[in-house]
Amino acid sequence: MKRNKTSKAWMHEHLNDTYVQRANAEGYRARAAYKLMEIDERDHLLKPGRVVVDLGAAPGSWCQVARQRCGASGKVFALDLLPVEPIPGVDFLQGDFTEDAVLAELEARLAGAALDLVLSDMAPNLSGVATVDQARSIHLCELALDFAQRHLKPGGQFLVKVFQGEGFMEFRRAMEGVFLSVQVRKPKASRDRSAEVYLLGSGLR
Repeated sequence: MKRNKTSKAWMHEHLNDTYVQRANAEGYRARAAYKLMEIDERDHLLKPGRVVVDLGAAPGSWCQVARQRCGASGKVFALDLLPVEPIPGVDFLQGDFTEDAVLAELEARLAGAALDLVLSDMAPNLSGVATVDQARSIHLCELALDFAQRHLKPGGQFLVKVFQGEGFMEFRRAMEGVFLSVQVRKPKASRDRSAEVYLLGSGLR
């Protein structure tokens, strides 16, 4: 009964969420589009001609924003464990980022292109055990950082979703060893009660 009440409360909040309503009206696949837009308007990550990889792309709202802002001269590559309905101009690969074969396929598609920006909105499948879920989340962040370090061009940028909790400060310090600047972003579209923040690494060392 409690779970049913919680589900109803979540659905009521979701349907009345300003960003959900905007996404429906403006043709974006999820309210997360506005998180990336707000960060981009502040930090100018997406520009015409840029080459971008979006890790944890489903359902594709960040790809939509990246495609629009990087234009026809840009390139957007995306990966997720879940299927994503096609988006014109986005090269999407379905697979598990933690598997070597999937990573190799993504790298093959990049064909040696040096990236301007790596986006990671990845989150693990939740077990309900907070310590386990946090550890899995930080592990995905570490894998994304390793990918960014190996594929970004000098001066490139990395935007990653991180949940505050155990391992957060250690991960931030790891980013500071890779980038000249690491800043915290908490966009308005990110719900206040959520532990999620975004770390932006700029200036690949």
